[in-house]
Amino acid sequence: MSTHHRAPGHDKRGGHGWMMIARCAPMLVAAIVLVATGLLSPGFLITAVMCVGMMALMMRGMGRDNRS
Repeated sequence: MSTHHRAPGHDKRGGHGWMMIARCAPMLVAAIVLVATGLLSPGFLITAVMCVGMMALMMRGMGRDNRS
């Protein structure tokens, strides 16, 4: 028999995941501003978007309990 313990402050609706993704917003804003001013190449935006995507995938995967 196993019991599943949730970390303090962890809710079932996935609010923590959205908070972590929202933490990526300043990085995206900075990337857009730096590309718009010509200081960085547009390829940097691809990297920033990929980072947000990876964070979303990791947070989605953390919510699943695959143990029997």
